[in-house]
Amino acid sequence: MSILLFSLILLAGAFVAGLLGSLTGLGGGVVLIPLLTLVFHVDIRYAVGASLVASIANSSGAAAAYIKEGITNVRIGMFLEIATTTGAIIGALLAIYTPTSLVAVLFGVVLLFSAAMTIRKKNEHGTNTSNSKLASVLKLNNSYPVNGEMVPYKVRGVGGGYALMTLAGIISGLLGIGSGALKVLAMDNVMRIPFKVSTTTSNFMIGVTAAASAVVYLQRGYIDPGIAMPVVLGVLAGAFGGSRLLMKMDVKKLRLLFSVVISALAIQMIYNGLTGKL
Repeated sequence: MSILLFSLILLAGAFVAGLLGSLTGLGGGVVLIPLLTLVFHVDIRYAVGASLVASIANSSGAAAAYIKEGITNVRIGMFLEIATTTGAIIGALLAIYTPTSLVAVLFGVVLLFSAAMTIRKKNEHGTNTSNSKLASVLKLNNSYPVNGEMVPYKVRGVGGGYALMTLAGIISGLLGIGSGALKVLAMDNVMRIPFKVSTTTSNFMIGVTAAASAVVYLQRGYIDPGIAMPVVLGVLAGAFGGSRLLMKMDVKKLRLLFSVVISALAIQMIYNGLTGKL
């Protein structure tokens, strides 16, 4: 395969990854890493390095649009980034000494979990009746636009959400994905934040978490510019497209399709990891 053809296919795959990552809040790594390892047979550590760079681009592209629309809760994002960044550094250091077959199996398990979280019942509107004292002190309560009107919501379970975010950071650093499933789960189910707010805030956070992990991979030489460049360009274009679509469409059917696809990829990753093919 020529370098040009490789770059074009990778660019198209990265665009799809950025689009789906922006719409679901999961990050583009759930598509990119299986694409690189299963299709192009790239070493999984280099795939993780490229995915981390893509996650930064995906977050940057989508977050700007969501903040402009007034959906993202920046205060929650900055507070929880303390937990995810700490976890990401720990995860990246663990990844250097973890066998690639084990990383592949863990990645497949996280993909299956992400698929389940994608199609579960969502907390669409959050709560405005009760909140934690810590949320009030940190001024985490906010409002977001629904059909042209600002709907207020109050945050609960700040401590539990923070603990789950630390775990999300470790998984992000270890596997090179945005771990958006855990982030959305923490904000949606534990902190009772409306789904659109949790999805967009997850996108906002993914880039900072990935940047902390990417430093470790860069120092170890696991970020290849030839792979990372088309990935960044494709993911950025997909992220901008996804941020526009989220405001206009019901993504229920898309999430169902996405969960089926990544479940199939997860099974393939686990099989290849257990048989030593990765």
